[in-house]
Amino acid sequence: MPSPTDRFDRPIRDLRVSVTDRCNFRCTYCMPKELFGKDHEFLPRTDLLSFEEIAVIVAAFVQRGAEKVRITGGEPLLRKGIEDLIAMISGIEGVRDLTLTTNGSLLVRKAESLAAAGLNRVTVSLDAVDEKTFQKMNDVGFPVSAVLDAIEVAASAGLGPIKINCVVQKGVNDHAVPEMAAHFKGTGHIVRFIEYMDVGTTNGWRLDDVLPASEIIEMIHEIHPVEPLAPNYPGEVANRFRYLDGDGEVGVIASVTKPFCGSCTRARVSAEGSLYTCLFASKGEDLRGAIRSGIDVGEVIDRVWSDRDDRYSEIRSSQTVRIGAPVEMSYIGG
Repeated sequence: MPSPTDRFDRPIRDLRVSVTDRCNFRCTYCMPKELFGKDHEFLPRTDLLSFEEIAVIVAAFVQRGAEKVRITGGEPLLRKGIEDLIAMISGIEGVRDLTLTTNGSLLVRKAESLAAAGLNRVTVSLDAVDEKTFQKMNDVGFPVSAVLDAIEVAASAGLGPIKINCVVQKGVNDHAVPEMAAHFKGTGHIVRFIEYMDVGTTNGWRLDDVLPASEIIEMIHEIHPVEPLAPNYPGEVANRFRYLDGDGEVGVIASVTKPFCGSCTRARVSAEGSLYTCLFASKGEDLRGAIRSGIDVGEVIDRVWSDRDDRYSEIRSSQTVRIGAPVEMSYIGG
């Protein structure tokens, strides 16, 4: 089956599927406690896509060119029986890379079963390695040592190389960048520093809070000299750098200061089955309703993707201000 392309001739290559909107952290840039408190109403379980429905959607995307599938949340390891879903997706012919993004809080107990089910790799979100900064950002008092232990357990289970995502906010954890880089230098794990993005409307995003990726690399280079690396594949979102002493690499994702919309091949499906063609989209297409009504979900994907003209980051960058009201990151995943 030929892969559909959008209005800018971009094919489908990557699929991100959220399996829950729930999370046990209250990271200030994603699910701030004052807005996601004890009384917050998450999606009813009956509204979530079943594992079987997710498998149908993944298979339809793979038939249309998707090769990489990432499971997200919320915190995906909160979804009961997540290993069963991993096994179902890993059995779909054409899935070349099956990964999962997690905050690491439940990874120690889940790593081996996830690997056995067919998961290839994990990405761990970690915004600092010093306790004070990390606990301030996760806002639930979760210890950084537990996440660091989880990274090593996951690597031992065969889920590496581990990628560590660090969202950098000016005045919040930018001071932690050199320590983060130094901590993982030489470990075989890869830290990717991400510019603070305006995903959703609850994180109080301001352009002034963004530390440009170029400055992040300068901070690292002053202590541990680096040089650019070529992308691993066309459309890779991270700009890669290797340490000159050969002791590994780091990456930066400059989605605010240097948008990469032109090469974006990602589709996103939320926990209740809405298809979003951009991380910053304000509305999605109901795939769950299509499946439950007996409609061919592949035809829906073809129609939506062929009509896709998203380039939010490029527009926002040219205007230097926030535009629109994009869906929350906690709802659609990063």
